[in-house]
Amino acid sequence: MSQSSVPFLPFVRPEIDEETIQGVVDVLRSGWITTGPQNQKFEAALSEFCGGRPVRTFNSGTATLEIGLRIAGVGEGDEVITTPASWVSTSNVIYEVGATPVFADIDPVTRNIDLDLLEKAITPRTKAIIPVYLSGLPVDMDRLYAIARAHKLRVIEDAAQAFGSTWNGKRIGAIGDLVSFSFHANKNLTSIEGGALVLNDEAEAVLAQKYRLQGITRTGFDGMDCDVLGGKYNLTDVSARVGLGQLPHLERFLAQRRKLARAYFAGLEGAPATQLGVGLPFADFDNSNWHMFQITLPLDKLNLDRAGFMAQLKERGIGSGVHYPAIHLFSLYRARGFKEGMFPHAERFGATTVTLPLFTQMSEDDVARVCRAVNEICEQYGK
Repeated sequence: MSQSSVPFLPFVRPEIDEETIQGVVDVLRSGWITTGPQNQKFEAALSEFCGGRPVRTFNSGTATLEIGLRIAGVGEGDEVITTPASWVSTSNVIYEVGATPVFADIDPVTRNIDLDLLEKAITPRTKAIIPVYLSGLPVDMDRLYAIARAHKLRVIEDAAQAFGSTWNGKRIGAIGDLVSFSFHANKNLTSIEGGALVLNDEAEAVLAQKYRLQGITRTGFDGMDCDVLGGKYNLTDVSARVGLGQLPHLERFLAQRRKLARAYFAGLEGAPATQLGVGLPFADFDNSNWHMFQITLPLDKLNLDRAGFMAQLKERGIGSGVHYPAIHLFSLYRARGFKEGMFPHAERFGATTVTLPLFTQMSEDDVARVCRAVNEICEQYGK
C-alpha cells in the first residue's frame, strides 16, 4: 500500500479545541502576552492538580530540571545518578550546573532505571537522583524514596512524560520531592512549549521564581534586587492559556490513550510481529499515562535495519519515532569517557526501539492499521 493511497498518520499530533484557540486570540488582543495573569491562573490550576503543592511554570521541561538541581543545591564536585535511556537534556542539565552525571542501567522490562543498580552507584559524592518516567511509567516510588532517605539524597523527578500518571492512586506531582513536567507539543498536555516544577514549600517557590527571571526580586513600584544568578526561563501568557485549555480535557485524553494502548496489545500480542520477537512495553494500566507506545525490533531476525523498518511504515502512510538512543553513546559523552558496553540494556533498547503513533485523535481502527503494517513488515522481512 503506497503512502499516497491513505491519509498519513503521524506518530503524534496535539489536540487543541476551538475554545482554547479563541482564548489564545483573546490573550493576543489583550496586549499582555508575556508572563502575566494567564500564567498565574495556570500555576494555580497546576497546584490544585498536584494536591495544593507550590508550582512554578517555565519555558521548557529542560529549564525545570536545571532549576530543580539548583534548588537542591547540586553543583561543582557533586554526582547525580540518572538513566542513559532518556532525552539527552536529562543529563545535559547535570553538566550545566557543574556536576557529574552517573548512569545506572535500565530494567529491560520496565525500561526505567534499575533501582538495584542505582543504589550500587551511590558514592560519597552523590547529591541527587533524577529518575525518568519513560513513556509516562513511574519507577517504584516507594523503593526510590526509601533509597533517597537512607542516603540523604534529593530527588528531582524527570516526569516530563508523566503528567497525569499515578503511583498507587496518587498523582505524580502530588507526592515526592521536586517534580519536573514538560508541556512540549508532543506531551499528553501541551502549552506548545513549556514546563512546570512542583516544589516543597514557599521558600523553594520564591527561589524558583528568582532563577526563572535573572535572579530578580521586585518590591513596590521601583524596588529591585538580584541575589542569585538566574536566567530567562519564564512562560508566556499565550502558552499558559493553551495549557489552561488543555487541563479540562486531561481525563478524556488519558482514557483515550489507555484505550489505544490496549488496542495495540490486542493487535500485536501473539501476532506475527511478537512471534518474530518484537518487544512490547510493560503493560501497566494502573499508573502509566501511556504517553508513548514503543516497540523493540529483533534486528537479528529481520532483513532490514531500524531505518528500513521505519521507511516501510512511512511507505504505508505511518509515521514513527525513536525515543531514545542511549545518552552515553553520543559524542559529547564519549569524549567524557563513556563507551559501548557500559550499560547494555539501555544500549540495546536505544538501538532497537521504535515509537508507534499514539495520540488522542486516533481511533482503534488507526491502531489496527498500524498493527497490520507492523505485522506485514515482520512477515515480509523476517528471516
